[in-house]
Amino acid sequence: MCGLAPASLDVLLLMVELRRSKKSDEYNPKLEGDPDNEAIDTGKIETKKPYAQQRPANTALRQQRLKAWHPILTHSTVLPLLFGLGVFFAVLGAVMYWSALQVNELTIQYSTCRDEAPQNNLAPIPSKYVSYRFHSSNKSMYENPPQWSKTPVPPGPGREDNPARFNCTLYFTIPAQMDSSVFLYYKLTNFYQNHRRYMKSIDSEQLLSKPRTADQLQDAECKPLGKDPVSGLSVYPCGLIANSVFNDTFQSPVLLDQNNQPQSTYEMSENNIIWSGEAKRYRTPTYSANDVVPPPFWQGAEGPFGYPSGRYEEGKLFDPSKNEHFQVWMRTAAFPTFRKLYMRNDTAPMQAGRYSLLVGDNYPVDMYGGTKSIVISTASWIGGRSFMIGLSHIAVAALCFALGIVLTAKQIIKPRRVGDTSFLSWNKPHKQH
Repeated sequence: MCGLAPASLDVLLLMVELRRSKKSDEYNPKLEGDPDNEAIDTGKIETKKPYAQQRPANTALRQQRLKAWHPILTHSTVLPLLFGLGVFFAVLGAVMYWSALQVNELTIQYSTCRDEAPQNNLAPIPSKYVSYRFHSSNKSMYENPPQWSKTPVPPGPGREDNPARFNCTLYFTIPAQMDSSVFLYYKLTNFYQNHRRYMKSIDSEQLLSKPRTADQLQDAECKPLGKDPVSGLSVYPCGLIANSVFNDTFQSPVLLDQNNQPQSTYEMSENNIIWSGEAKRYRTPTYSANDVVPPPFWQGAEGPFGYPSGRYEEGKLFDPSKNEHFQVWMRTAAFPTFRKLYMRNDTAPMQAGRYSLLVGDNYPVDMYGGTKSIVISTASWIGGRSFMIGLSHIAVAALCFALGIVLTAKQIIKPRRVGDTSFLSWNKPHKQH
């Protein structure tokens, strides 16, 4: 007797199971009158829908008949794809890397100016504090290295006991013309704006000038800088971010003549330094000057964001909607080393030559072991002088080439037999039992 083929046996078992299921769905009148049957009352008997009505709708989606494309991955399709992707990413990465090289950039660290620079005299800035990244072959930056000096700032009335404040003047050479746009950034290191508690220490409703009591601020994310412990008034603006706002100042660079005398000023604007849409997060405050107090670091301080009396005065309440430097600072950075835009020039190139830059040295960085620098830079179509994007594309290209070479070698040494429909089970001759 010939045995059934495995496929025929599966079909037979499926037909038997369907007949059993159909019989179990039919109504059995013998169950009426059975005390074990809960549906003795014919009015309570729930008749099931016919089996055909329980099927899903006869549509391509419900019946899973949608068209699909299943590519067959073979060496003749995968290898050209890998090498093609490698060429694409290599070319794109090389273009991005070359574009980043075209960005001119000067960085000068001035953290120790008040300690190392001479007063009212010029001295060379240590080379470890200076970084030139120009693609020009002009060597004037080495012949005339950067210098600095410091000048004491007279204290305000009644502030004679305060620590001495200094202005730091930086002298540097631009070896080649910097085409517009030219940007001036300040750069901080070892400052963790990405700390979770620091990032959450802000009250957005207060910055939108919505009514917020001192207790509400103290119980919210601004704690412990939501309520002044002495007066019991609300701190405005509250939180750790606003309290630690960067308050150094920079004036526009001045082009010098051969005698280091001012010749012309390269005007830079402090407007349009924020991202689009950021201004919507701030409104002119409606608070009274007697109802709020400045943050602790602002109280008794001089310079920008400083209130020597420790209180707001009528007509001098801080307005975040008109201070773009504050808005830039409130956008927290993702890494402990970051730069933030301070001013820019989009209309005129910065001529090559010797320049001076006056810095109001107010922001302390030694207390947390950080540094601060100025960065004067241009930009390309991919942004500033950052090689990360270009190198990442080149790395992907290298990975594609490596995989392509490995798979090519494997195909040559030990080729894989391409799938053949004759090996499918329903195309194989069935064995007789």
